Amino acid sequence: MLSIEPEIETLPEHPVERIAGDPSRGLLLVCEHASNAVPEDLARLGVAEPEFSRHIAYDIGAAEVTRRLAARLGVPAVLTRFSRLIIDPNRGRLDPTLVMRLSDGAIVPGNARIDAAGIAERIRRFYVPFDRAVDEAVAEAEAAGVRPMFVTMHSFTPFWRTIARPWQVGVLYDRDAGLSRLLIEALKADPAGLCVGDNQPYGGGLPGDTIDRHATARGLPNALVEIRQDLIGGPEGQEEWAQRFARILAPMLRPPA
Repeated sequence: MLSIEPEIETLPEHPVERIAGDPSRGLLLVCEHASNAVPEDLARLGVAEPEFSRHIAYDIGAAEVTRRLAARLGVPAVLTRFSRLIIDPNRGRLDPTLVMRLSDGAIVPGNARIDAAGIAERIRRFYVPFDRAVDEAVAEAEAAGVRPMFVTMHSFTPFWRTIARPWQVGVLYDRDAGLSRLLIEALKADPAGLCVGDNQPYGGGLPGDTIDRHATARGLPNALVEIRQDLIGGPEGQEEWAQRFARILAPMLRPPA
């Protein structure tokens, strides 16, 4: 069952969380929609507080799975500390959904009349620090002598509109499907008999998204993981899925330094 925060979080001073790890192990975890936080000066974007417990504000459960997985494997991770309603770092700068005015039926008044200057300010304040943190993490791995696998962690709703989604987990990919195929086959072989989405519940390959600009541009092996939100809404499910991905990924990593 889902167990989610009933209230909006408070945005810390810096918009990005970096988890220390051993960059020489060859894996970087990224969670773009980790938080539902909005700073006070943006006045919750005019959105009613209950909406911040929904997927429109953040990927429920994804942040804690990422933190637990990073701790189990001893690898670095980069997570956002701001809501995707402010700006979505998993979009290209020219993507029309970079700043959402309407999200799954919820109007975002604070975005309704935002102009180019307003978007540029959010890019400066939130998007650029996230990009820099990811670039720094990749550079640290390369300085340690490895080209890291690049895995981004997300979650998806059990229903879209009124349609049930059967997958418990999905792995998305674009041009480089090598790592994704390994993850898909490993998940299909799991004793739990998982229903695994192959480029589902969404198709991979969004121009300008995190993987495109940070992994594909560098030729890094990559995969985007989507876990169904009702399975990771609480600590038990978060730990279960962190353990599952740790078992799959651990054999692909270099020994700890």
